[in-house]
Amino acid sequence: MDGKNGASLDLGIQGMSCTACAARIEKTLGKQSGVGEAAVSYASRRAWIRYEPDQITPGEIKEKIQRLGFGVSEPGDRSAELAEMNALRLRLFLSVLFSLPLLWAMVGHYEALSGLPVPGWVRNGWVQLALATFIQFGVGLPFYLNAWSALRAKTANMDVLVALGTTAAYLYSHYMVFENEFGNMAGIHGGMAPLYFDTSAVVITAVLLGKYMESRSAARALREGDSFAKLKADEINVIREGVTRRVPASSVRDGDIVLVASGELVPVDGIVTGGQSEADESLLTGESRAVPKSPGIRVWAGTRNQGDTLRIRTETTGDGTLLSRIDALLRQAQAAKTGIQRKVDRISARFVPFMLLASASTFLIWYLLVDPGNISKASLCALAVLLAACPCALGLATPISLVIAAGKLARRGVVIKEASALESMAKLQVILLDKTGTLTEGKPCVAGIQPAEGWSAAALLRLAAAAEAKSQHPYAAAVRDEARRRGLVVPATEDEVEWPGYGVSAECPEGRITVGSRLLAQQQHWSGLKRVMDYAAIREMQGETVLLAALNDACIGAIALGDRLKPTSAQAVQALRQEGLEIWLTTGDSVGPATVAAREAGISRVEAGMLPADKLRLIRSLQQQGRIVAMAGDGWNDAPALAAADTGFAMAGGTDAALHAGHVALLRPSLLGIHGAVLASRLTVRNIKQNLGFAFLYNLCIVPIAAAGLLEPWMAGAAMALSSLTVVGNALRLSGQITRKLG
Repeated sequence: MDGKNGASLDLGIQGMSCTACAARIEKTLGKQSGVGEAAVSYASRRAWIRYEPDQITPGEIKEKIQRLGFGVSEPGDRSAELAEMNALRLRLFLSVLFSLPLLWAMVGHYEALSGLPVPGWVRNGWVQLALATFIQFGVGLPFYLNAWSALRAKTANMDVLVALGTTAAYLYSHYMVFENEFGNMAGIHGGMAPLYFDTSAVVITAVLLGKYMESRSAARALREGDSFAKLKADEINVIREGVTRRVPASSVRDGDIVLVASGELVPVDGIVTGGQSEADESLLTGESRAVPKSPGIRVWAGTRNQGDTLRIRTETTGDGTLLSRIDALLRQAQAAKTGIQRKVDRISARFVPFMLLASASTFLIWYLLVDPGNISKASLCALAVLLAACPCALGLATPISLVIAAGKLARRGVVIKEASALESMAKLQVILLDKTGTLTEGKPCVAGIQPAEGWSAAALLRLAAAAEAKSQHPYAAAVRDEARRRGLVVPATEDEVEWPGYGVSAECPEGRITVGSRLLAQQQHWSGLKRVMDYAAIREMQGETVLLAALNDACIGAIALGDRLKPTSAQAVQALRQEGLEIWLTTGDSVGPATVAAREAGISRVEAGMLPADKLRLIRSLQQQGRIVAMAGDGWNDAPALAAADTGFAMAGGTDAALHAGHVALLRPSLLGIHGAVLASRLTVRNIKQNLGFAFLYNLCIVPIAAAGLLEPWMAGAAMALSSLTVVGNALRLSGQITRKLG
């Protein structure tokens, strides 16, 4: 996928054990020549890398990640994720199986269980050594490999903590076995040897159990956020050489004619050439009503045909479809990090080294002061501190919630392009709305024509349409459509010039024709303006927009354009105001149409006659006052303002234009999407803060308890796993909260 600067690469990552692993990949890739940015999410097991293709290749990036000890797969490759999950499940099964005899040997330590029979073979030190060795260096081998990779990179992660803690318990018991003759430990220390093989084994089992449960819960959360995988068709009927063939959707080419039967997913972006039907676009744009489809109408990959068979001419396939590009943007946002996450990562980076120091201090305090000379007690307390202190819960607190929220919004036609937008939306104070295409339907039509003296309406419209021939503005389209409706022959033009927010100009056989605003006419000192300006003032008082036209700087007339308010605009404005947001209308239109539109929508603050540069200055002025500002525009000439705002909402009415501007793309032409995004953002930030609060509270409480000797090491390991599960479970609540809030 090509990005604004260079290209971007989206990858699945296997083998990460905690957020420190993700940070290590980011740090290593960030040092590579040609890599502009790297974002790795431990929660979603994904990486997004922006790079320069002429300096580094995707293969070299993958190889670098693999040299760090991690697996690499294509995003959405379930086979790699399932293989990792199956390997974890097998390790857990073997660990439980070989730990049970070690736990059985511990029955005699507990008075309540003293009546249970304990076979002599499970008390044998050599048997315990064999069982524990398999668990420690067989089942636990990945802990050592990952710990070594981390230490080589001069970092520390959860694997370092587990490897150090369990090795200490294992080696102590290993020493005791060889210290006693022939390994016959019976009769020592009241009939039971001071062995701690069960400690290291059960800790490994508890950690694996926690990781397995965490992985399953995280996978469920990721499925909540994976909106588009289910929308991709596997096979489709294609007409080639007059014969209909059933082929894989991936083999469809541009220009192919595909047949989509009732109930099937559309596999391509294209134009209907035959058939009458309706399409369910709800999971792509959030539009709940079926959309009519007939010859000449565009259809999108991922929508579902609900009527008769459609014949579609393919225009875009594979990664180029709107569905695939939205999916790529969503994965990019889910891999990226918010400001909160970056702060947490900085804390986590210092957390593991600090806890290693805390564990060493615990050992020394117990061994030298609390229980002098008792190396067993000191080791167990230090081990409990090591195992209790893991930053996994901190690392999961933000990304899991982000993935869920982004997925939920995507299914409602709101595509979060940058992770930071979900955070900034929760703090918004002011929203600036463009008028045409944002507040209004953006499909203006010619409502009136006033030619200057000596000109006819047809002649005026013919030349105006010629000047507007290549402009993408909705007003230009309205002028062209009216000329086409009247059957006018529009002359060819050359040397076209467009001034965003002002107007357009082009050279035609009759001379230089210019069409634009009142301000443009005044700046260029057109002659013959008076009669036309009077007409413009009257039409603007009625809420219409007026374009003036001139030939060689002599005014030849005016064209009035009407544009209705969207049915949901007033409702959305009221809902946003109820959330405490201040709504402004900022438009390039003159005061009359802007005031009428604002009054109908319930907006009290209007800034009319605003050029793109004026909107940009207004946003920066508000930001300098300390206000958090959003801008909503159609993505055509509002790109600078959309980019400068704290959150830019780009609206494109279900097309892909919005994907090229702003921080959030609204695929439905409704401001209600902004209201839903703000509500979801506030719920998400609140959920993240709850997660972080629990994670910090857990470490604040559990580490002192472990250091005080009140926790067995296996209890500390289990508590660590439980903390991660609690965070994931709370994040999963967010899905239901968003659904209930947004309906």
